[in-house]
Amino acid sequence: MFISVLDLFKVGIGPSSSHTMGPMVAANDFMQHVREFSSSNDEINDYQIRCTLKDSLAYTGVGHGTDRAVTLGLHGYLPNTIINEKIDEVIERVWAAKNVSINTNQNASFFTENDIIFDTRNSLKQNPNGLIFDLLDTSNKVLISHTYFSIGGGFISTPEEIDQVESPIASEPSAEYPFPFDNSGEMLEMSEKYNKAIWQMKLANELHNMSERELNKKLDLIWSYMKKCVENGLSSEGQLPGGLNTNRRAKKLHHSLQDDFENTTPNDWLCAYAMAVNEENAAGHMVVTAPTNGAAGVVPAALYYYYKHKSATTEQIRQYLLTAAAIGGLIKHNSSISGAEVGCQGEVGSASAMAAAGLCAARGGSSAQIENAAEMALEHHMGMTCDPIKGLVQVPCIERNGFGAVKAYTASSLSLRESGEHLVSLDQCIAAMKKTGLDMSKKYKETSLGGLAVSFIEC
Repeated sequence: MFISVLDLFKVGIGPSSSHTMGPMVAANDFMQHVREFSSSNDEINDYQIRCTLKDSLAYTGVGHGTDRAVTLGLHGYLPNTIINEKIDEVIERVWAAKNVSINTNQNASFFTENDIIFDTRNSLKQNPNGLIFDLLDTSNKVLISHTYFSIGGGFISTPEEIDQVESPIASEPSAEYPFPFDNSGEMLEMSEKYNKAIWQMKLANELHNMSERELNKKLDLIWSYMKKCVENGLSSEGQLPGGLNTNRRAKKLHHSLQDDFENTTPNDWLCAYAMAVNEENAAGHMVVTAPTNGAAGVVPAALYYYYKHKSATTEQIRQYLLTAAAIGGLIKHNSSISGAEVGCQGEVGSASAMAAAGLCAARGGSSAQIENAAEMALEHHMGMTCDPIKGLVQVPCIERNGFGAVKAYTASSLSLRESGEHLVSLDQCIAAMKKTGLDMSKKYKETSLGGLAVSFIEC
């Protein structure tokens, strides 16, 4: 198994990697099939496009912006290209459009409010985040139909791909890479055998596909986006969209900490930085999946704290990102990072494990200590549900990222004071997280049908 650091950390827009970024990518891909069909069937002049959202996408799609994401994707946008646009203006324009362009001479009828169907009744067995795109003629005959699953972190799979493996991922066989570890046990064995740090093994695997100069350039770009996202959030105020009337808090909190610097703790700063990112995410602005959007604040917050308060070097920042990606890849390969599959333990829990490992590496920890830090952080998110109020990635998601960053920092600090020997391995913890997620009712897996989502009563 090989999942690149550049796939785990992807720049895009909020509020959700599985409900926003994935559907946008799927819609964009479907348009490629539409163009291929159109080019070989020029006798058909009129087309219509329909999109059906299933299960979790149907339940919380409006709050997560899935309808907007599908519309943007059909109009040719991708998560990493829309960030260069004035997003609100683009959304307003495409939302009002009655068709999408197939080519320079042909359009297909598509109106967001009529042609996106929220189907909560008919499930797809493979994954709770399913989308079906249909191309129809004027008599409503389906000409082509493609099904996609948004499997977390902005990744998508087709039914054929998702049935091939137990836990579908965008990955490559590991055998051709220098250090082909598929679990933390193999990772530690290789680290000891070859006297390599985890980040060094991850680096060697990445260099199989690109030069070190190119990789470093891209790692530095990822960090620049993460840093920008934190700072954007710290400088913004006002109310978040969606109707919950949630006020931004990070800027005010940050100013309070600056005014009372002597009485602050790392926890205070970590919460401010993580909340800043997830307020940006909730606003639909630029974020970096880490490994998802709902958990996008944890990894940047811990790194920003180390950069701002401990003067992290460029080399330490790269080591942090590589180590965090190694752990995130193991979790994604052996379980899931999708809230719709395993609850928030798979999102904020995974992010906390990644951040804990990255911090431990940047602070000079051994491979055993890094694995221990990741396990502790994940363990203490075990069983966490995903139950966003009104389907919005705001409450409890924004604060939850702050607590995830705090747990990451605590786990890294504790592991550095111990030998790395511990009872429950990271592999066992990942397996337990997966089983817990499978046992969890769908009410608590990004459907807003249980927990806080139904306990909250608006006055």
